[in-house]
Amino acid sequence: MLLKIEGLDVAYGDIQVIWNLNLEVKEKELVALVGANGAGKSTLLNTISGLLPTKKGKILLRGIDISKMSPSQRVKEMRILQVPEGRKLFSGMTVNENLLMGAFLREDRDQVKKDLEWVYSLFPEMTNKSNNYAGNLSGGEQQMVAIGRALMGDPQLLLIDELSLGLAPIVVDRLVKAIEVIRNTGKMSIVMVEQDVHLGFQISDRGYVIETGIIRKEGNSKELLDDDSIKTAYLGL
Repeated sequence: MLLKIEGLDVAYGDIQVIWNLNLEVKEKELVALVGANGAGKSTLLNTISGLLPTKKGKILLRGIDISKMSPSQRVKEMRILQVPEGRKLFSGMTVNENLLMGAFLREDRDQVKKDLEWVYSLFPEMTNKSNNYAGNLSGGEQQMVAIGRALMGDPQLLLIDELSLGLAPIVVDRLVKAIEVIRNTGKMSIVMVEQDVHLGFQISDRGYVIETGIIRKEGNSKELLDDDSIKTAYLGL
């Protein structure tokens, strides 16, 4: 077990948004977290990353309670990296500079060079745009850079917030192929937040359905796709 969340409560001030949440992620596993807008998906990822504090409960990575660790500790020591919703690139910096920012806390510079080459091989579309400003890229290209930047941190746990949001289907297909390559390296586990329920469960091993901050269903992704209640609520079937 890589990640284990036990009895997690999260609040924005006096407003609680996650309630007694339990979640597990195994080694080399891709887990999808799906639900409607405002269900608490991004809040959960931001809490795992340390951007939001826990009100109650534990977040364990390899058995170590990281609930009180700073975001920088979680990046450097625990190798938790996040692809944020909306990409949040440094628009006035080049593609290459954005990618290298992902390795800012790393000290193994020789391996950083190798990882940079790997990211460009994963997204060859970016090779000829390495000196372009990130703010001038299309949404799909920016998402490639955002994923690459997170990979440059050498994650053991990669958090992806809304892979497909606002992107054309052909671009989403390209990103899905990249995610499949990443998972097949066996280097990391992935938690992917996705509003597209069918997409999330189609490419993941296991899934969780979250509604108003509460996990309503969990299990094997293929079985969840066949669940009648999920078909009715999220797939319009």
